[in-house]
Amino acid sequence: MSIRSIRNAFISGLLLLAPVGVTVFVLNFLVNSLGGPSTKLFFFFVDRNLLDGYPLIEVVLNVLSAIIVCLLITLFGWFSKLLLGRFMLAMFERFMVSVPLVRTVYATVKQIIDTFASNKQAVFRKTVLVEYPRKGVFVLGFLTSDGRGEVQVKTSSEVLNIFVPTTPNPTSGFLLMVPREEVIMMDMSVADGMKVIISGGAVTPPYPAKERKPVAEGGAAELAPE
Repeated sequence: MSIRSIRNAFISGLLLLAPVGVTVFVLNFLVNSLGGPSTKLFFFFVDRNLLDGYPLIEVVLNVLSAIIVCLLITLFGWFSKLLLGRFMLAMFERFMVSVPLVRTVYATVKQIIDTFASNKQAVFRKTVLVEYPRKGVFVLGFLTSDGRGEVQVKTSSEVLNIFVPTTPNPTSGFLLMVPREEVIMMDMSVADGMKVIISGGAVTPPYPAKERKPVAEGGAAELAPE
């Protein structure tokens, strides 16, 4: 067995275990970050000294606390849709924007959340290819919106807002404002583009993508062979 085959097998194993690892990480975060601190609040009547010899009971209490927190958040969201809830939320927001230091942070975060929440479309509209960081070097990015406001007015050509994620962590990246004529629109979906970025190019979707044959009379459409 060659070193290259061992390396490929190792990468394949990582890709197969990645969904499991992310799931475990998220559940562990919910239990420890939400359930752990909340256990003292919801189960204050339980003697903590009695749990030293029973770690499983403490884990169960943390899980129950995390579930309770999620239920309370859900109830809060439901209550905010009621007339009384909207009135109380409006009063709370009025108070928050009246505090000098707090209103800056609160207003900024609320504006970002409202932007994503009110957007009917996906944040990433299309996968694109742009030359970055220099001519002759290409990176995959995602079209987020057309250029607007002062940026569009003060540029000589129409620009598009392109988000270029980092590899393998796509939660960080760069915002590029690229002239429309320099943006190459890709046929691959946003999900396929994200797979390429997260895998560092190890996963590449087939091209051209599978197309459906024309529907024959009395028959169903079939996928054309690659």
